[in-house]
Amino acid sequence: MLSRRAWIGQVATVAGATLLRPAFAAAPSPARSPEISLFTKHLVGLPYEQLADIVAEIGVNGIEAPVRPGGHVEPARVEEDLPRLAEALRRRGLAITMLTTGINEVSAATRTEAVLRTARALGIPRFRMNWYAYDGRRSPWVQLDEIRPKLRDLVQLAREIGIQPCYQNHSGAKYVGAGVWDMAMLMREHPAADLAWAFDIFHATVEGSTSWPTELELVRERLGMAYFKNFAWEGKGHRSVALADGVVGPAYVDRLKRGGFAGPVCLHVEYLPEGSPKDAAYLKQAVAASRADLATLRGWWG
Repeated sequence: MLSRRAWIGQVATVAGATLLRPAFAAAPSPARSPEISLFTKHLVGLPYEQLADIVAEIGVNGIEAPVRPGGHVEPARVEEDLPRLAEALRRRGLAITMLTTGINEVSAATRTEAVLRTARALGIPRFRMNWYAYDGRRSPWVQLDEIRPKLRDLVQLAREIGIQPCYQNHSGAKYVGAGVWDMAMLMREHPAADLAWAFDIFHATVEGSTSWPTELELVRERLGMAYFKNFAWEGKGHRSVALADGVVGPAYVDRLKRGGFAGPVCLHVEYLPEGSPKDAAYLKQAVAASRADLATLRGWWG
């Protein structure tokens, strides 16, 4: 006989199959543009009504909302504040397409269950996990084995609730998933509908330079959201730049379209100088940069 937890997991998997299916589906028509969200980290601090007005003015379909310490919503207040944020956006025809969280395991510290259940009750389909970090003094294989049960428990809880975890690749030696292969191996233990990638072409290109098509192919069957942002090489390092001005280009969109990717995608604006959106000059710059990057992305998509 199935345990209650296993039975709920099966029901949630069937009920959410349409919502959480892999984003690589039947190839869209060449003229079709995907749903585009904006990661609003650079607008944290604005009142929800003003935030919703500005996002609507920029012209995207929704937002990726930071729901973590220092974000739009603090985890301690998720039951009160996340519905308020969602309603302010809804009144302007916008949606929260993903939460950005500090969650990479089931824990009281991150209020994992409260955050995910509140999000799902509001119809939010996915959340971005926090990354896992390597300790450079220990074997990566041992550390991957330590991550496996934490990931399994989180995926199981998310499946029961009906929300999809997404993992973002970052560049750098400390990040699990920087080269994609390590995290991809752990992910293969779970159905694609239960665990997806928030694939970051910026970090994939920094990490792998010309091998990014291979990384894209590794994540293709479980691509939950595609991130767009850009960088330029600078000496031995790199710096964030406007989407039109860096190494990443339309070739990424071409590969997504050839693979039948129908979205969603998310625009990240991470090259602005330090500042607060409560400052009028900074806010004007942030809005202008977001609109310019959105125009570039739509142009790439054709």
